[in-house]
Amino acid sequence: MKDIKVKHQSGLERFNRIKKPTNIFFHLNFILLALVCLVPVLVVLSISFSSEDSIRNSGYHVFPSDFSGDAYRYIAQQGAMILKALGISLFVTVIGTVLGVLLTTTMGYALSRSNYKLKGLLTWVVFIPMVFNGGLVSSYYINSNLLGLKDSVWALILPLAVSSFNVIICKTFFRSTIPDGLIESAEIDGASQLRIFFSIVLPISLPVLATIGLFLCFAYWNDWFQSMLYIDNQNLYSLQALLNSLMSNVDALAKNASSMGISYAELVATMPKESARMAVAIVIVLPVAFAYPFFQKYFITGLTVGAVKG
Repeated sequence: MKDIKVKHQSGLERFNRIKKPTNIFFHLNFILLALVCLVPVLVVLSISFSSEDSIRNSGYHVFPSDFSGDAYRYIAQQGAMILKALGISLFVTVIGTVLGVLLTTTMGYALSRSNYKLKGLLTWVVFIPMVFNGGLVSSYYINSNLLGLKDSVWALILPLAVSSFNVIICKTFFRSTIPDGLIESAEIDGASQLRIFFSIVLPISLPVLATIGLFLCFAYWNDWFQSMLYIDNQNLYSLQALLNSLMSNVDALAKNASSMGISYAELVATMPKESARMAVAIVIVLPVAFAYPFFQKYFITGLTVGAVKG
């Protein structure tokens, strides 16, 4: 008995000796990865608060060498354009996220039920687009010509509303979390499928709702590609499309602001170019950065349950 206790204690000592350097190694790795993610954000923030002269003379720095708020003052002067783009982004993100969550969860729930007759066929319909893509030309033709979404705000919403990956996450979550007995007891009580889904299934599925909602929210908020494809009317530009226009054409703000009575030459000469780009990027990132901590708990739970259990 004493020999077993001695061996156990010696094993714990060896484990503790190994555990300490291992923990240090992992902590250093996590700190390094955090810096890799944090430093670019700090550089962008620093550039947004730097003067154009300091950027031209000394380049980019983690801390601004010549502090200036000209970029944010310039954005404030273009308030009408920025607010209009912000309104489009908020509308697309809110409506798209709600619609996408509704469509994705209903389809995932239907596919998760073992007694659904079209389960096999629709599972293949959902799975095949993950492997084979119809291509940009076909999707553009369908959205523009057949559905008539060209220069419509719905062109920014409908193409991103449902993805096969999100449907599979919902299907796996519902199949592993919602017991058949709960559904059967509700059916015996005379509840319809819609009543079961909205009154029973959704209230106990907050993790997957938060997960899919965050996926969709990030996708809609950060999307600029749909605007590039389908939007020619600048009144329908989102913040992301505006930033993309700035990155590809330094004079984009000047062209939009020329209608306000400011001479084009004066505007181009005085506008903070590099710092204005980074300031718009910070304005775009902040809402998502502030919203994420409130959903992080549900996001991690829903992602791990829906993707691992099976």
